[in-house]
Amino acid sequence: MRLSAEHAHLIRAQALELAGAQARVRLYGSRLHDHLRGGDVDLLLELPSLPANPALLAAQLAGRVSRALHGRKVDVLIDAPGLKQLPIHQIARSQGVLL
Repeated sequence: MRLSAEHAHLIRAQALELAGAQARVRLYGSRLHDHLRGGDVDLLLELPSLPANPALLAAQLAGRVSRALHGRKVDVLIDAPGLKQLPIHQIARSQGVLL
């Protein structure tokens, strides 16, 4: 995994602060592969209930993590009851690593 323990902790802390103690965050995508270079940080935020404004929550988490990672591009998917599920959600759940 091409993410330091410090950065993983920071991402988890930001997710918990924004989404609450029940939130879980997974890293998926190219950052899981040590042999690859570059790439954005792909995160899946798993929530037990529907947030008031999912798009705002995703943008807030992406912005905070991007700033902490010195401008690295961050993509955030939200998985919560009531939100549309796309194939990428299944990929992120099955291949992602819980931070």
